[in-house]
Amino acid sequence: MPYPPPPRALPGPRRRTLLASAAGAALLAGCSAGPADPDGGTGGSPSLAERARARAARDSEDLVARYDAVLVAHPAVERLVAPLRAEAVRHMEAFGGGASAPSSSPSATPSPSASTSPSASVRAVPADQRDALTELAAAERTLADERAKALLGLPGELARLLASVAAAGAAHAFLLTEGAR
Repeated sequence: MPYPPPPRALPGPRRRTLLASAAGAALLAGCSAGPADPDGGTGGSPSLAERARARAARDSEDLVARYDAVLVAHPAVERLVAPLRAEAVRHMEAFGGGASAPSSSPSATPSPSASTSPSASVRAVPADQRDALTELAAAERTLADERAKALLGLPGELARLLASVAAAGAAHAFLLTEGAR
């Protein structure tokens, strides 16, 4: 007995294609801002974004002060630390901070007033160069982790900036850890 001919395929998209398209459209619509929210937020108040931006700027300023303190205490690490410090300054400026921060490398003379942050004047830098780099790497890693957690409730553009800076901070932590070896 011969097999019956296969059923003729109906023209048009299949059910699976339609379902996948609908799911994809729903995901895309959930990721973009609607016309009622021109800032790209997820329903959060603008003050939340402003506070997050200000905190990120302060955190970056504190990180630059840490870099400055290490550079003052251990000028021999300038080749490794100076480019990372310059990136931290750019991050601070991207968040709107840094009006009072110097953009060049600090002087090699240790003084409590050489920092840009009030908390940096009381910060002690380990006497051992490796320990100083390890501590700086830990600060970068901690800040990168905090920024990665904080970006979840922020508007799109600020969340992308924070994610990018967090990724750069993680890379800095890796480079500092490798430099401490």
